[in-house]
Amino acid sequence: MERPVYGMIDGYYRCWAGDGETIRSALNYVPEPDDVFIVSYPKSGNTWVEHIAYNIINDRAPPANWMDYNREIPFLDMHGAEATRTMRRPGFIKTHMPFHLHPYSKDAKYICICRNPYDCCVSFYHHTRNIPIYLFSDGTFDEFLEMFLAGKVDFGDYFDHLLSWYDHRDDPNVLFLTYEDLKEDPATWVMKIADFLGEDYGKKLRADKRALENILNRTSFEAMKEHVNVAQKKFAVERSLVPDDQKPEWAKRAMKAIGNRVPNIHKPPGNFVRKGVVGDWKTHFSAEQAARLKEHIAVKTRGSDVMGLWKKLELP
Repeated sequence: MERPVYGMIDGYYRCWAGDGETIRSALNYVPEPDDVFIVSYPKSGNTWVEHIAYNIINDRAPPANWMDYNREIPFLDMHGAEATRTMRRPGFIKTHMPFHLHPYSKDAKYICICRNPYDCCVSFYHHTRNIPIYLFSDGTFDEFLEMFLAGKVDFGDYFDHLLSWYDHRDDPNVLFLTYEDLKEDPATWVMKIADFLGEDYGKKLRADKRALENILNRTSFEAMKEHVNVAQKKFAVERSLVPDDQKPEWAKRAMKAIGNRVPNIHKPPGNFVRKGVVGDWKTHFSAEQAARLKEHIAVKTRGSDVMGLWKKLELP
């Protein structure tokens, strides 16, 4: 029988391209006191926050070369603990882990961004179709919705992730925000992120309005989208030219796990960053599908006021 696309590894539901050794090292990572984790469920704004945070401490965009980008902002869940040892500090570590699985230290910092479940589902659907390793290029939205409701997508259940971090939104070392609030008022949230990263960063931006404007321009959604999509498509082609002995260990393990199951693995994927709008769910959900997700939300969030995060939106 062909190996399933997803499976559970030490309580973490992951795509088969993520090998057990890498994932276990990520789950067992011991945070350094200066670690700053940028946390989200997939397709909820993680990459956008990475760009904002990177600009704040470096006064420039992250590297355009995708390999350098991954070295400077390692993806713990995919690259493993080993990748954090060579990252530049101060810096950032990307994750998609729910709180109960996430490496935690009171001395580390955590920026968690979340997105309403309707738009997140739509964005994750397009992402899953565009990435060859998911073997879903011909999948329908209805099929993906079933997977999303069951929590049988890469990185696990949306609501498990959302609720676990929402419960820690007031912790002193956690900055919790929504994608929708960042879209509505990026200047306010850039300042909040700067203050969270360190008092001096906030002071600098308050003293120099031009510096704040530069960050807002460089991290506008359109600027970030162009930067990421061009870099990733270039990397998809270039990585096929890198000799195996020069690839990082996590990449070697991932390619071994993939084997020959994805013949077009080096084909440039669709855009990693797509529309980035609020309300795109209305163009994908039928009335029946929206009702199904609404019912599912009621069950999963019973006893929590978490959906109040999006009370200003016209959600079902």
